[in-house]
Amino acid sequence: MRYMLTYDLMESMRVTNQWMGASARAMCSYPALGLVANPLIQMTAAWGEVTERSFARMAAKPDWGINSIPGTDGRDHVVTQHIVVERPFGDLLRFDVQGRGPTGRKVLLVAPMSGHYATLLRKTVLSLLPDCDVYITDWHNARDIPVSKGKFDIEDYTLYLVDFLREMGPDTHVIAVCQPAPLALAATAYLAEEDPKAQPRTLTLIGGPIDPDAAATDVTDFGRRVTMGQLEKFVIQRVGFKYAGAGRMVYPGLQQLSSFMAMNAEKHAKAFADQIVRASKGEASDHDKHNVFYDEYLAVMDMTAEFYLSTVERIFKNREIARNVFVVDGKQVDIGKITTVAVKTVEGGKDDISAPGQCIAALDMLTGLPEEKKANYIEPEAGHYGIFAGKSWRNNIRPLVLEFIDANSDATPRKRTKPRLVEDPPVANVNV
Repeated sequence: MRYMLTYDLMESMRVTNQWMGASARAMCSYPALGLVANPLIQMTAAWGEVTERSFARMAAKPDWGINSIPGTDGRDHVVTQHIVVERPFGDLLRFDVQGRGPTGRKVLLVAPMSGHYATLLRKTVLSLLPDCDVYITDWHNARDIPVSKGKFDIEDYTLYLVDFLREMGPDTHVIAVCQPAPLALAATAYLAEEDPKAQPRTLTLIGGPIDPDAAATDVTDFGRRVTMGQLEKFVIQRVGFKYAGAGRMVYPGLQQLSSFMAMNAEKHAKAFADQIVRASKGEASDHDKHNVFYDEYLAVMDMTAEFYLSTVERIFKNREIARNVFVVDGKQVDIGKITTVAVKTVEGGKDDISAPGQCIAALDMLTGLPEEKKANYIEPEAGHYGIFAGKSWRNNIRPLVLEFIDANSDATPRKRTKPRLVEDPPVANVNV
């Protein structure tokens, strides 16, 4: 019971801060106070505005916000989303571009389950939509999943990917971003033995911890310093009474967010202080670069306890993928069985989460794959976020990934005759 009370205490603190921000904004916004020549009033109202917005975002799932894209015919085409496969812990979601035929590139984006929603890849989706038929793994917040739906660990995650790939068919191109890279590799190897016809054409692994020991980072050092008993004692809690998943053991999103923020505390503090000053001057807006970034960054989701603990123990501590001893549903998966799927790894030279060397380790494990079907690319100046959603992705990495897909596809991609989407507005200068 104390775990449920702790979870509810964190939620109560979040709601209290949201309420304090709303109260400060409202109280200091009365027109009569404009007669008082004291900048503290405007600063307090601005603090309240930023605080209310920030704490409110922590409990809400962001919208995809992708309504249309320009087509080769000079018209904007409406984009809708629909669920292709619905499962308790995550769905296979498709982005439909109305009035457009198949592009010849069917892409499955495997989103990470590491604290943020799949909408963290919104810009990745937006950049691919003009040229690809895009699907994505849309993982659910564990707090909203009743205990009666059972467990969800890394084996279940892998089997979800297997089912999604079977549904999409053999002409699929997989792009796995960060945390799911080793599991996407395992799912492909699983299909190579169990259902070869369902294997994807290509597998692109972006900044994933295939072998965490290949290059040490703060993330891998943490995994070695902390014991599993400590993790279970200090970070795992039970969902409180407010949500449908009451009683489920989780790694809470709010607790994950505190860890994210602590990694770059000074930069985050400066970003919020600067935003308060801008708001006090009337220079802030709903869609300025600060709000665009933090509306997504602060939106966190709970992870099932078994998924988090099995990730730390089996991927980072025991290195089961790196040692090629990973077991799924009682069957050991052999990465060497992948013989036809072209595999490309992408790394960022300044990635401080999955450092260069961790992802490329996958290529050495593919002993049954011809060398001509292996590729690697390092973006020298890119950090972790930049290799899948920043300028490095848009300008350098995305074109290379599309070329890799085309080189290993039977279909002829539809040629574009119009310019691509304009670049997204810059995000706050914070490493994630």
